[in-house]
Amino acid sequence: MSQIIREKEKLIIKPGQNLVASIANSFRSELHSLLQESPKELIIDLGGVDIVDSVGIGIIIAAHNSINKLGGKLKIVNIAKNTYDLFVTMRLNRHFILEPVK
Repeated sequence: MSQIIREKEKLIIKPGQNLVASIANSFRSELHSLLQESPKELIIDLGGVDIVDSVGIGIIIAAHNSINKLGGKLKIVNIAKNTYDLFVTMRLNRHFILEPVK
């Protein structure tokens, strides 16, 4: 189960584990529940996440599409270098904010 932090109209979710197919259903459910709150900003904190597979990327893209329809923004922070490079190669940085680990 992910750690969830609520700050006014901003929600932060920290999965704390790799976003891979084996945890996809639970993470997707958590995001769906959070999106029901219609946040202005949803932040996915990937601190401690080393691997994001194609299923994980699909969940993130779906979350972006959902929050975008609600007029909100998605931000991905604390992204490991290899994952950040993959996201940029896929041009996901054109759709939502990406911040690598500092």
